[in-house]
Amino acid sequence: MNSIALVVQNVYDFDPRVRRKAEALVAAGYSVDVFALRPENGDKAYTLNGVNVHTVSLGKKRGSLFRYFFEYFTFFWWTFFRVPVAMLSRRYAVIDVNSLPDFLVFAPVLARMMGARLILDLHEITPEFYMSKYGIGTNAFSIRLVTFLEKISVRFADRVLTINTPIEDLLVSRGLDRSKSTVVMNAVDEARFAASPQSVAAAEHDPKKFVMVYHGTLTSIYGLDIAVEALALSHQEMPGAELWILGSGSERHQLSDLAQARGLSDKVKLVGQVPAAEIPSWLSRCDVGILPIRRDVFLDFAFPNKLPEFIIAGKTVLVSRLKAIRYYFSEEALAYAEPNDPAALAAQMVRLYHDPALRDRLVRKAKEEYEPIRWDVMKARYLTLVGELIAGRLPDENRQQASAEGVKS
Repeated sequence: MNSIALVVQNVYDFDPRVRRKAEALVAAGYSVDVFALRPENGDKAYTLNGVNVHTVSLGKKRGSLFRYFFEYFTFFWWTFFRVPVAMLSRRYAVIDVNSLPDFLVFAPVLARMMGARLILDLHEITPEFYMSKYGIGTNAFSIRLVTFLEKISVRFADRVLTINTPIEDLLVSRGLDRSKSTVVMNAVDEARFAASPQSVAAAEHDPKKFVMVYHGTLTSIYGLDIAVEALALSHQEMPGAELWILGSGSERHQLSDLAQARGLSDKVKLVGQVPAAEIPSWLSRCDVGILPIRRDVFLDFAFPNKLPEFIIAGKTVLVSRLKAIRYYFSEEALAYAEPNDPAALAAQMVRLYHDPALRDRLVRKAKEEYEPIRWDVMKARYLTLVGELIAGRLPDENRQQASAEGVKS
């Protein structure tokens, strides 16, 4: 049995992308170890759904750039020593390193010298992430530094994963060899999502209400204040309309105050944090899923997990017109609104409220356009990549094999 390691500077239990990959590997017959951050009050080592998890107590406070780099380098050196020690007995065939940071791919260098192949999974585009978070320009030293680190990291990896094609195109423009890149999108595991239990609190849809739902972290980038402002502009045209906000985060109190100031305390429901297993039952009560994400240099490439969850649940999606989302879904599949514009969002709310047939058409088309990027497709793509690395086929060899198959056919 081949052994695979995954490295992620996050709490494994709460990282859906890494969990999907690790559990897919276990189901495919691999022995899987994960090296990650320790959960609060968690064990140093534990097993979850067949995945062996090894952790370090470091925390994830972040905030300032200094704190980011302190945590990055601390985890880097823990990985540098911990993975090759495990390699002595486990003999990993492939090590899948998950950003951020990009340069974490260099941490298992000793394990690579011992025979492991390295995958770098770029969860984020780091320069744009920091430009967005800190308002830094492209010519700032810190941005030039992380761009350089990104460049040398993708060169060092044997293969690179990206989360959507627009991001892959951007990375290619910065030097990524497309032949060593594979897109594995943040699709939802439909089997797990559909198997979630129905909660008593979210059992039935009220036909007298028109419910729009957001579920996730409450931070300014997701534009929930824009959604509240849009509802304030449009609620008189939509009797029974409500906005349910599921989740917790730094914007909760501001959203509550804004709803009260706009006279919408009875229309905006701040439900709070909901267990992930109960999300499907909450979505069953809504008419529209709403993602009013702000646009900037980073968020224009966003493809949130919440989008496929709405589609799987059979709900119309009202979403900001962002580059990555628009790449995969047409105007006939999603209800788009211009980002950062409450009036545009309000107009789409009213349009969807008054046209149930339109909502049905959007749902059908979204499911059709989601088909090529669903998790079963992405899982097969990821497992094929791992198999190729174990077999020793690198990008040039893959191209030669494809050419030979083309000649045979």
